[in-house]
Amino acid sequence: MPRKPQRGCAYGRCGRLAVPGSQYCEEHKALVNKQYNTFERSPDVNRKYGRAWKRIRDRYVAAHPLCERCLKEGQLTPVEEVHHILPISQGGTHDARNLMSLCQSCHTKIHLEIGDRQIRS
Repeated sequence: MPRKPQRGCAYGRCGRLAVPGSQYCEEHKALVNKQYNTFERSPDVNRKYGRAWKRIRDRYVAAHPLCERCLKEGQLTPVEEVHHILPISQGGTHDARNLMSLCQSCHTKIHLEIGDRQIRS
């Protein structure tokens, strides 16, 4: 069975072929990953939210498939986010008593009420 032809690197005017399964050549793949980790990710994100968090989150969503805030108002909205009532940065844990299933809208409203996020314009 024939394979797909390799694509060119998507970084600027690089003329090299991209690494299979990536859109960048080896050199630019490392550069793009470094830029992403430097400017877009918190350095301690893996310590706070690693594989264990994904398993905890998935288990919590399975047990609480609807937004808890919307449910109090009589609306049935599916979960999009799992919110820590007491943030990890302030000593909160991943314990089920500290979690809340929310839709994206309610999650944003909570963070705007707390004042730790700003509205982007």
